[in-house]
Amino acid sequence: MDAEETKTHIYSVSEITNDVKSILESAFDSVWVEGEISNLRIPGSQHVYFILKDNRSQIRCVLFKGFRSGLKFQPEDGKKVRLFGRVTVYESRGDYQIIVEHIESEGLVGKLQEAFEKLKASLLKEGLFEKDKKKSLPQFPWKIGVVTSATGAAVQDIINIINRRNPKASILVYPVKVQGEGAAEEISDAIQQMNRINDLDVLIVGRGGGSIEDL
Repeated sequence: MDAEETKTHIYSVSEITNDVKSILESAFDSVWVEGEISNLRIPGSQHVYFILKDNRSQIRCVLFKGFRSGLKFQPEDGKKVRLFGRVTVYESRGDYQIIVEHIESEGLVGKLQEAFEKLKASLLKEGLFEKDKKKSLPQFPWKIGVVTSATGAAVQDIINIINRRNPKASILVYPVKVQGEGAAEEISDAIQQMNRINDLDVLIVGRGGGSIEDL
């Protein structure tokens, strides 16, 4: 069937966004949601912006300053909370978000943050952060290995800085995924492969900015 024959109405971006907003707001007018706080920030407006996440999904949230006075705790990254609010759409970005009216702390560190802290404590106990366990870096490395994403901004930053500070150095990039499923295995394998190169002076394992849930 020809597309022209079935075309009954052409939506503008604003129209379809407004329709989606109406549907969401009517379906989720008052909801309780449980999750872990991440990427919290409080700009000069004193409103609180953060991401609420679990191990599969995330949603943007905003707590306006008028509702902050009733809180019995200070929201912060890694805290697992239960919040009450309404779902809406921020039309200028097309993002859906929760307008938060109340937050209750479960008094627990979120699972991701807790796992990170446990791993950090375990490595600290093994002494892996002690200076005498660290290898000294050559003053002028001439062959530099880089394990990172081939398409991200990080690899370009690394290459540009190396070329600026030591233009005679050679750079060997081993491209890997730096987040998501399979990333840990790819990075581990890349480090092992690069360690087999005898004349490699130093190895950089790099990643650009990002939140903890993306790792």
